[in-house]
Amino acid sequence: MKFARRPLTVIVLLMVLLTASSWGFLIHKTVQQLAIYELPSALKPFFYQNMDNLVYNAPRPDIRRNTDSNEATKHFIDLEAFGPNAANDMPLDWPSALAKYGHDSLVKYGYVPYHVVYMKEKLVQAFKNKNKDSILFYAADLGHYIGDANVPLHTTINYDGQLTNQKGLHSLWESMIPEIEIANYTLHANHKATYLKHPDQAIWEAVRRAAILVPDLLAKEKSVSLQFTDAQKFRTQMRRGVESKSYTSDFAKAYAQALQTSINDQLIHSANLIADFYYTAWVDAGKPDLSSINTAFDKTAKQKMKAEQKVYKNNALLAQKMLLSKKETTPQSN
Repeated sequence: MKFARRPLTVIVLLMVLLTASSWGFLIHKTVQQLAIYELPSALKPFFYQNMDNLVYNAPRPDIRRNTDSNEATKHFIDLEAFGPNAANDMPLDWPSALAKYGHDSLVKYGYVPYHVVYMKEKLVQAFKNKNKDSILFYAADLGHYIGDANVPLHTTINYDGQLTNQKGLHSLWESMIPEIEIANYTLHANHKATYLKHPDQAIWEAVRRAAILVPDLLAKEKSVSLQFTDAQKFRTQMRRGVESKSYTSDFAKAYAQALQTSINDQLIHSANLIADFYYTAWVDAGKPDLSSINTAFDKTAKQKMKAEQKVYKNNALLAQKMLLSKKETTPQSN
């Protein structure tokens, strides 16, 4: 989720956090859960047993922005600020990026792909130490940043459509539409976690994939808008005494139809890549046996996991009320 770059008042931020079920909430939680089903048998039990914890904490980096002034730019990268072909020309590694662009520019315009690699290394160390709390902490945060790297509007300086008279597009794409359409989404993939020989290349490929979608999502908003009057396209609401303007449900549905499966596709790609990064971090840590820190995973839990895996394969998590992002979760740790 990409909030405004400038500092927000506490009231405005609380309004956003309380009212938005966005890529930073609904979908971040969803992809966290889906990624777990893609893990290999040696790794899946640990993540499955701690699924509630991981899903609950999936939005934590967004919430942390309320207290950490250094957090925001870890979530995006404004590619245009780094040159006309930055998606292909920027260095893959952080030291080279620092040498080429300088710290101030990277902090100002974002550095999500570099932060993903940094967090992956933190997860590797946590696996090596077999520190359960650290594994869960870094896994949840890593999954969040990978998800953000897959959001098209996290790759452009026109992050809210504000430069093309489409302000509000960000929350429409990553929040309103998924909330309306998730029942129609495919929440299953045949993907199995794959070892990434070059994690830096993998996350940059995700950024490029997301960035390619930007022109189309901007153009389709303009195209769909021709079918609506302003009164049909927008609604005005009073929230805690403040007037706010947002898209109507009818417009959101029409725009979602124009986008076809692109949001769903990015959701699945996020889950796949999260699984790949978790598996890669575990392998790079030497494939530690996590059973000693997962003692609650007994025969009953194993049977439950197998049954739930079948529900996932049948794309029935939502229908069977097993999708944690659609119900209250608690930060349990077994």
